[in-house]
Amino acid sequence: MARKHREMHRMQHVSWLRAAVLGANDGIISTSSLILGVASSKANHAAILTAGVAGLVAGAMSMAAGEYVSVSSQADIEHADLERESRELKRNVSRERSELASIYMERGLERKLAEEVASQLMRQDALAAHARDELGISKYQNARPVQAALTSALTFSFGAAMPLVAAWLSPISMLSDWVSGASLLFLATLGALAAKTGGASVLKGTVRVTFWGALAMGVTAGIGMLFGGGVAG
Repeated sequence: MARKHREMHRMQHVSWLRAAVLGANDGIISTSSLILGVASSKANHAAILTAGVAGLVAGAMSMAAGEYVSVSSQADIEHADLERESRELKRNVSRERSELASIYMERGLERKLAEEVASQLMRQDALAAHARDELGISKYQNARPVQAALTSALTFSFGAAMPLVAAWLSPISMLSDWVSGASLLFLATLGALAAKTGGASVLKGTVRVTFWGALAMGVTAGIGMLFGGGVAG
């Protein structure tokens, strides 16, 4: 008996990988930038840590709420499209079969073969066939609001904890150097892991994440110095 061959693809990682990378990346960048901005204003150690903790909590809640609302909207659209397609299948199944066959013909199949493929797929699961090939909704890409919200909140908190721990452990005189160096190292590692998991270029992913993180931290530190100096004066 021939053994079934299964190829390993990465599309099944897309939904959770996107939320995880976005959450951790935002956690590192926003919290480290906040810490550097407050530190540049000549605040004391306690004030810097308080700002970092507040940024972690607020950011995690914001990420969870934002992801839930965004992905819920996507889920509502998908549900509405599936409901409409289900009604169309009940009203005129032959027209829907022809529509599916036309899609396969546009992809290169001959009419007879396209009609046979459409008929067989619809006999098995008509709605699933139309969802996948007409609407572009698959089991790997459908919206999961709760999963996205929890993943974003947890990964944001994990990412934010890294520069926060660096700030807590470092002496006040070297806090900016410690937080900057640690955050850039964390971002580079995150970019490399995300790229490797997604099957993309590790170098490109690492450079992209690190560059934008460094830019955000630099801008925020500069604003902290500007306004901190003005307040001090």
